Amino acid sequence: MCGIVGVLGQHEVAPILVEALKRLEYRGYDSAGIATIHEGQLDRRRAVGKLVNLSDLLVHEPLAGKSGIGHTRWATHGAPTVANAHPHMASPVAVVHNGIIENFRELRAELSAKGVTFVSETDTETVALLTQLHMNEGLSPIEAATKTIKRLHGAFALALLFDGEPDLMIGARKGAPLAIGYGDNEMFLGSDAIALSPMTDRLTYLEEGDMAILRRASVEIYDAHGQLANRAIKTISLDNTRVNKDGHKHFMAKEIAEQPSVIGAALSQYLTADGQIVLPDPGLDFTAIDRITMVACGTAFYACLTAKYWFEQIARLPVEVDVASEFRYREPPISNRTMALFVSQSGETADTLAALRYCADKADTITSVVNVTESSIARESNLALPIYAGVEVGVASTKAFTCQLTVLFLLVLKAAVDRGAITQEQLADHISGLRSIPSLINVALEQNTAIRDAAHKLSSARDVLFLGRGPMFPLALEGALKLKEISYIHAEAYASGELKHGPIALIDEDVPVVVMAPKDNLFDKTVSNMQEVMARQGKVILISDRTGLDEESEGTWAQIEMPRIADALAPILYAIPAQLLAYHTAIAKGTDVDQPRNLAKSVTVE
Repeated sequence: MCGIVGVLGQHEVAPILVEALKRLEYRGYDSAGIATIHEGQLDRRRAVGKLVNLSDLLVHEPLAGKSGIGHTRWATHGAPTVANAHPHMASPVAVVHNGIIENFRELRAELSAKGVTFVSETDTETVALLTQLHMNEGLSPIEAATKTIKRLHGAFALALLFDGEPDLMIGARKGAPLAIGYGDNEMFLGSDAIALSPMTDRLTYLEEGDMAILRRASVEIYDAHGQLANRAIKTISLDNTRVNKDGHKHFMAKEIAEQPSVIGAALSQYLTADGQIVLPDPGLDFTAIDRITMVACGTAFYACLTAKYWFEQIARLPVEVDVASEFRYREPPISNRTMALFVSQSGETADTLAALRYCADKADTITSVVNVTESSIARESNLALPIYAGVEVGVASTKAFTCQLTVLFLLVLKAAVDRGAITQEQLADHISGLRSIPSLINVALEQNTAIRDAAHKLSSARDVLFLGRGPMFPLALEGALKLKEISYIHAEAYASGELKHGPIALIDEDVPVVVMAPKDNLFDKTVSNMQEVMARQGKVILISDRTGLDEESEGTWAQIEMPRIADALAPILYAIPAQLLAYHTAIAKGTDVDQPRNLAKSVTVE
């Protein structure tokens, strides 16, 4: 969840580290800090809260040096305080860490028995203190770091810097991503390509269990068995790592507005001019698959729930969907001819990755839908399907969600064709519908004013209900999640037909209800449930197309009009008002849209 960066450079490193941390702040913003080596001596600066506080501190207390490490924290062990902020130092060594050291209590007890004292509540401090202990016993920095890393259990990415060693940095990964960047007599280390892209476009991604010894002119990488390992150097596209708001007030606003273009880009990668679906090598043969198990977390989980309707209705293929954090511990049996399908924006979500590894020797094939093609989930899949959303900085996922849905729908069509579940005419209709989505989203975005007005009404609520039916039920869940994430209003979603089985007891004039109801074959059922709400003085925001609003908007609190779309594709389009409702509600409440409290973009810890 945290972001780490390291630089062995030719210039003053503090401003470089801060700039890299700005690009990693989406991973956590409880505190931030840097450590550098100047004239052979380690020193550090740390500040609680967002990165701007560290930047302000460095103005008054500058930090010199051409070697350094930095960290932006999402708190796991220990509250967000200066003492708990990274880097952690123990005399000759400074450490930054992303992940959780699961055996830190055991290590802490061992160190305490040897008279070592602690100044923080973190698991990371044990790494620094254990390394210090080994160095005090006469080991070199490399030997001490190696011995320490072998003792660590859990998921981690580490960077270590040493007193008196301005040309040495050590990195290690187990269960958390870490990349090495190559410069001109410079070397870099970072949690992802986004952090390193201003400095280099040549990267090596460390594999599970790797340890890297970095010097300005060289790098040695050792695998989990201590053997020298050759890891490929890849050239990345810097266009894919651009991080700016392009004139928008927030990253979230920019990313919502980008959806027509990124969905169009995804379609162009998977569809030929004559409407044929093309998957990356090695492709998929759905005639060899009888069942799909889909696993994800958060917004990606709701994308999977939506795809379940599609797979079962269009491709006639049974699907089980589970949240990764439950799936991995439930250890479900997996039958023959099962495809395990994992969806993750970052491709590094810890629970999803663990679930994938559980399925690796049980499912017939492992497929993933990811935004980061060099991520762990992508690399460990038999087939990785990129969603082409580009960098998503806002913590609340928007364009990644609609791109996930788009790629999943294409996968459904491929399954339906392979299994003979649809005709060529039906396929052509679906493809035509997909190709219309970017323009329909542009039309939906023109409803921004109406959505903003409805959001202002929502902003005074303490509780909000979302209702949907069929494939719109997962969209109701996603709408409720978005509202919770960035406005901090309690919101829940229900399948409309379940309203009378308990939740209707919550309905009164103080609990607004958002109803997502395109004019489809379930419209009459949904509006019947909506009328039950209105009969009990509930305030309804109805999101529908023109036909639906003409028939059923009387008496509603607010109306949001969507363009008409093919029934199956409505979830992709109706994600737009769900996102904008949350965005404008958060604006009205004055919350931090891009960096909501207690959250981080990439969840790389359990």
